[in-house]
This record gives sequence, structure tokens and C-alpha cells, in this order.
Amino acid sequence: MSAKKKNVGSTIKKHLLTGISYMIPLIVAAGLCIALGQILGGPNVGKETGSIPYMINQIGGWGMSLIVPLICAAIAYSISDRPGIAPGLIIGFVCTQINAGFIGGMVGGFLVGYVVLGIKKYVKLPRSMQGLMPILVIPVLTTLICGLSMFLFIGQPIVWLQNGLTHMLESMQGGSKFAMGAILGTMATFDFGGPVNKTMSLFADGMLVNGIYGPEAVKFVGSIIPPFGITISYLLTKNKYTKSEKEALKAAFPMGICMITEGVIPIAARDLVRVVCSCVIGSAIAGGLIMVWGVEAPVPHGGLFVVPLFTHPWLFCLALFIGSVICGVTLSLMKKAVTEVDEEFDDTEDTNVSYDDIVFTVE
Repeated sequence: MSAKKKNVGSTIKKHLLTGISYMIPLIVAAGLCIALGQILGGPNVGKETGSIPYMINQIGGWGMSLIVPLICAAIAYSISDRPGIAPGLIIGFVCTQINAGFIGGMVGGFLVGYVVLGIKKYVKLPRSMQGLMPILVIPVLTTLICGLSMFLFIGQPIVWLQNGLTHMLESMQGGSKFAMGAILGTMATFDFGGPVNKTMSLFADGMLVNGIYGPEAVKFVGSIIPPFGITISYLLTKNKYTKSEKEALKAAFPMGICMITEGVIPIAARDLVRVVCSCVIGSAIAGGLIMVWGVEAPVPHGGLFVVPLFTHPWLFCLALFIGSVICGVTLSLMKKAVTEVDEEFDDTEDTNVSYDDIVFTVE
């Protein structure tokens, strides 16, 4: 029984890693385009319509919007081969529209993949109509089944969760500043740009409009700590990171400077519980300190480039440093050393294969 469970876990991990291997180049390309646009155009690059920095920033932003559809399609492809790609892309886009985020994309990918396998196994057509299976029957049935499942069973619960969290945060305005900052910091970090983060961002942006700038500063620190903290953990315990994780960090850290948390997703997906726990601890403490110290951010985005505009910018930097160190040390203590099994998907330098070969080796 334990061997069977282990085999199921290995299969799920294999499909997940295939999706990640396809996703990494997209995150790197899109994230660094956003970072380059902000470096060249400044924090208000999004308003400089027609300029080259604006175009570069837009390219990166549009690229980031493809992350969920891509990982959904890639996981579906890993499970069910080419018939899973088209419905996987559609369901991934549905996940973005219903705010299911990165986690929804992963769940959707597995759902699409196994629905395709089920249709292949149980739906039988006459031999003369077999050619319709891959181009009509499978994509249409899969899209309908998985799309309706997303709308009926995933979308509404997430909307309810977001509304509930927003009301809870609004009711805490008169409560403990540290507790509120800790909750906001946790939410900003928890799912690395997913629906929980988006709920917190919506709340912080609403407070900004009303002249309350503290939650925005917490949003900044909670979005930057994961890449900074994981980088510190890597510097402390390099033997606990695989080759691909080390490569991902090369992009994740500069993306973190620009307040782009998604660069750590490939690392978090490999060791989700430990990475999330350590990032949440660091961000919660930093968020609490920011609220207590009265740090305020008058802008909604811009990464470290706009920190000089903050109230008490040096205290923001101190809170960021404390939170990042706590995150890094905690993760180093919790994380297990890399084994040969962990490295088997990353062993590419000795075999001189291309990136395309790496993808198919993961499958």
C-alpha cells in the first residue's frame, strides 16, 4: 500500500515538474521585461504610453498573464499528451478569470489531463469517425466538463473567501496594528501572487485611495521577502537546492527587487509547505513591524525603486531585512538536503542536451 502511495506521489510530482519546466522560461522572460521596463521608465512607466520602456513593461505584463494557462496546459500535456494542450490552455485562462490563480491552474491541469484520459478510454466512436476524436470530441468534451467544474466548484468558493477576508481586514482597522500587519504580510506572501495576494492587494489599494498608506507598505514587503529570503537560505545552505532551483534564483532575486514574487513559484512548487511556512513567518513579522513603526507607501507598485518615496524608508528597509533573514534562516533549518533522486530531473550539463530535451526527460 505504501509503495502504491509512493508511486502515485511520484507520478503527480513528475507531471507537476513538467509543467514547471515549461513555465520557467515564461516567468524569466516576462518578469525581466517588467523589471527592465521599470528600470528604464521609473515607477510610473505604466503611464508613459508610447515610450519604449512602456512597451517593454506591457510585454512583460502580458507575458505574466500567460503563466496560469501555460502551466495548466503543460500539466495536462504531461498526463494526456497533445489532446490536453488546447483544453488546458482554455481552462487555465478560465482560472485567471475566476481568480483561481496559480493553484487553480495546477488543479485544472490535472483535471484536464485525467478527463482526457477518461474520454479516450470510455468514449468509443465508429472506426470511420475515429479521426474526430483528437480534433473535436476530446477538446470539446474536456473543455465543457472542466470549464463547468471550475465555474461550479472552484470559482464561487474563492470569491466567497476573498470577500470574507476583505470584510475581516476592514473590521480590524481599530485593532492591533501588529496583528493586522502580520495578517496582511501573510496574505501578501501566502500564494505568491495568487488570489489571496490579490485580495490583500485590493484591500491595500482601496485603503490607499482613502488616504491610508500603511497596508501598501506591507504589500511591498510581503511581495519582496520570498525571493530575498529564499536567496538568503540558498547562500546559507547551498546543498539544499537543486540545479534548476539555483538557476531559478538567478531570475527570482532581481524580479524580487521589482516586487515580482512569481519568480519563486518554481522553487515553491518543489517544496511547497516548507517554502510557504518560512516565507509566511518572515513576512508576518515584517508586516507587523511596518504597521507598528508607521511606515507608509504612497504608491501601489514599483519595487525597491520607489522606497525613497515612503514614510520612514529606512525603517521599511530594516523590516525587509529582518523578515528576509527570518525567512531564509527558517527555510534553511526546515529544508532537507538534496538527494540524487531530487537531482535526476536537473542532470543535464553532463549529457549536453538542449532545453527541449530537458522538458521531455522530465515527462
